[in-house]
Amino acid sequence: MEEWHFPASYDQGYLPDPESPYWFPHRETMDPDERDAAVLVRLREVMEYAYSTSPFYRRKWDAVDLKPADITSFEAFEQVPVIQKEEMRAAQHEHPPFGDYTCVDDSEIHHIHGTSGTTGMPTAFAIGRRDWEVIADNHARILWGMGVRPGDTVFVAALFSLYLGSWGAMAGAERLRCRVLPFGAGAQGMTARAVTWLARTRPKAFYATPSYALRLAEVAEQEGIDPKEFGLEVMFFSGEPGASVPAVRDAIATAFGARVVDCGTMAEMTPFMSASATEGTPDGMLLWQDIVWHEVCDPATFRTVPYGSEGTPVYTHLERTSQPMIRLASNDLTRWVMEDNGCGRTYPKLPSGVYGRIDDMIHIRGENVYPTEVDNYLRGVEDYGGEHQIVVRRTGSMDEMIVRAECTLPAGQRDEFERRTGSGLQSFLGVRVTFESVDANTLERAEHKSRRVVDEREHTKR
Repeated sequence: MEEWHFPASYDQGYLPDPESPYWFPHRETMDPDERDAAVLVRLREVMEYAYSTSPFYRRKWDAVDLKPADITSFEAFEQVPVIQKEEMRAAQHEHPPFGDYTCVDDSEIHHIHGTSGTTGMPTAFAIGRRDWEVIADNHARILWGMGVRPGDTVFVAALFSLYLGSWGAMAGAERLRCRVLPFGAGAQGMTARAVTWLARTRPKAFYATPSYALRLAEVAEQEGIDPKEFGLEVMFFSGEPGASVPAVRDAIATAFGARVVDCGTMAEMTPFMSASATEGTPDGMLLWQDIVWHEVCDPATFRTVPYGSEGTPVYTHLERTSQPMIRLASNDLTRWVMEDNGCGRTYPKLPSGVYGRIDDMIHIRGENVYPTEVDNYLRGVEDYGGEHQIVVRRTGSMDEMIVRAECTLPAGQRDEFERRTGSGLQSFLGVRVTFESVDANTLERAEHKSRRVVDEREHTKR
């Protein structure tokens, strides 16, 4: 396997043959069983490193009488207790600022990112200088798989703040020797300025959240510009579900005339692009198992589920030395398969990407509804105005789901739209839905990530 070392160290001057679709031809196309055997050895190495340098891991594994040398099979690795985000926050509270799972000295920290902390104490992500180089190399390799090449211009339209997505995308593009336009997002009026800069620079590649791309297309049309005029060829997304949702992916691809690529796991797992589609396998996301070890597990037992089954992703770093995550539970939902990939890479695949979070799933009248299902349905409806809102409330002892969707028709001409869309949505979801239409351009647009669900039951409980 090319450049297979721990700690990882990549030749910063290396670039593949321009005609090759692969960054590392052998690693990416080798027999999966052979690769997995090498990964199993690496998992022990990573655990030995963490056990010797991190009080957090030593304490956690000693509590269950587990030693790194015990990991002689993947079945044994599944016995390693998972990490939950609450544990990380607690560790950082007790051992500020980075927690006692940081395995390098604070002097080696190169980048500090984190969560916003809007729902509790923020989590700090500490990334060492050497790890930052490795992350850039990993992301460059994945961008190569998407079809991005040295000299291409990459437009990064995501927040440059604590949010790690924009920085990780930029680091990979820089390592790939691309021209990078770190435009950012989120400020008032910034989307209109993005339209101007995109038309002016005509980049090949574009990074953002799916919601922001849809908003960008709306603003461009309001400015009298067809988004296809930007000349984008590759648009890659992370930060929220959507780019693997067929209707959302098709809406973006149609608006911009570009190829849509879904990628991303968790900020804690940077290199977060270790799950990503490729130019030859554009649907879903491949799991680049020699960068991060991905498992799809039963959410109750955290044992790996068979291919073809649904579960929650559990992630393990194979190359990080600062804050390595070993069996981090995502609480997301996905399904994985092992099949031939059009690009020739021999990785497992998430055919529908990561399509929601367990805690975002709406439980209503004994049924489970994912917000992405509503999005997927409405974007295929004629006269849909581009944005919607889901309100869940409790009336007496019964839960009620209300879907408000924008409509391009005048208020007096919506009866058929409401009847047809409400009935179709109810059949599609399999639950009772109260459907309402509102005027186009009245619901809040996302300048970064969408927030379409309002669960009023939480207020009722208090």
